Amino acid sequence: MNEKSAVERAGVCLATGFLAAGESCGIKSSGKKDVAVIVSESPADAAAVFTRNKVVAAPIIVSKRHLQNRRARAVIISSGNANAATGEQGIRVAERMCDQVAASIGCSPKEVLIAQTGLIGIPLDEQLAVDAAAKVSGKVAVGGGMDAAEAIMTTDTRPKLAHASFEHEGITVTVSGMAKGAAMLSPSMATMIALIVSDASVDPAVLQGALDAAVQDSFHMMSVDGCTSTNDTVFFLANGASAAPRISSKGTAAYEQFAQAVRSVCISLAQQMAGDGEGSTKFLTMTVTGARSVSDARRAARAVTQSLLVKCSLAGENAYWGRVLSELGASGAEFNPANVEIRYGEHLVCSAGVACPHDENAVDEYMRGREIVITADLASGPHQATAWGCDLTHGYVDENMAKS
Repeated sequence: MNEKSAVERAGVCLATGFLAAGESCGIKSSGKKDVAVIVSESPADAAAVFTRNKVVAAPIIVSKRHLQNRRARAVIISSGNANAATGEQGIRVAERMCDQVAASIGCSPKEVLIAQTGLIGIPLDEQLAVDAAAKVSGKVAVGGGMDAAEAIMTTDTRPKLAHASFEHEGITVTVSGMAKGAAMLSPSMATMIALIVSDASVDPAVLQGALDAAVQDSFHMMSVDGCTSTNDTVFFLANGASAAPRISSKGTAAYEQFAQAVRSVCISLAQQMAGDGEGSTKFLTMTVTGARSVSDARRAARAVTQSLLVKCSLAGENAYWGRVLSELGASGAEFNPANVEIRYGEHLVCSAGVACPHDENAVDEYMRGREIVITADLASGPHQATAWGCDLTHGYVDENMAKS
């Protein structure tokens, strides 16, 4: 599988047969780009995963309706206003935005999906939203992916893009993605919006299965603050523009390659989001090995990345492994604490559940870096999992002290 960085793909950053645009339309008072439209030149099979929050934003209600036939031509994403807790008026705004995109590109409104992100509980001006949909959908182009990725950002400091490709019967197949998210990140899922696109031809049920599996290992394994949003959305469109043979079932070599490409893109986007957490100075990779089950490994790894105490010790550049051990114990994973080993980078700081001799100066030096890797071996089985997170600083508090 071939992977390229977002920088290498900046001129395109979308799979074959997809066009995109991102523009400033006045939703954000800052004047920054705030509406993106991504269009498939031909009807695409579609899949999605949404928030598990019981408070669901208007765009999710609308997109679930439109996804019933599992086909889509376009996605519109706006930032700066979540259009959540806005009642029937919010649903009408989302529907009218889809209607406008459909009219602009010549498809049914049911073939347009919508995601929105930003402040909750504030009505979105209907005419402004409809005009924005018209403006941006009229500008989609092959090179518009970067503009779209910038337009979906809220408190993100940088756009998030990923790309992977593989060969299927001699034809290059591409999977690309963009995402936003810097807070309210604790998926199932988080104030994250992600769009994955591919020029593969894939049966809708198989597409949904590949997305569900990838989400488990990526977006569900990252956390910034332990908060789950009202708007969390991941869309996946596959339009078959590569002309590679259709992937109709799991268990084939083609499916495994496709699923791995999807997983790679989703993991990259998840890592980029965790690394861009509001106010963060550290990016944490937490790996749990030696677990009795995959679910135990995931549970334990996520418990550490979500711990406020661990986050604070990271901000203080302190390798306080006792907090890690404590969170492992509280996670619900089955293990014997007397067998646990904990490492910060390559430095073993805990063995058999207690402190062990180590070079404190070397560990202190390691903790001054931005990227911190903690590994915990539960010594209870053959399974492992990795989660991603960040530290907690005054910058996060400053960002979230008020509605702004």
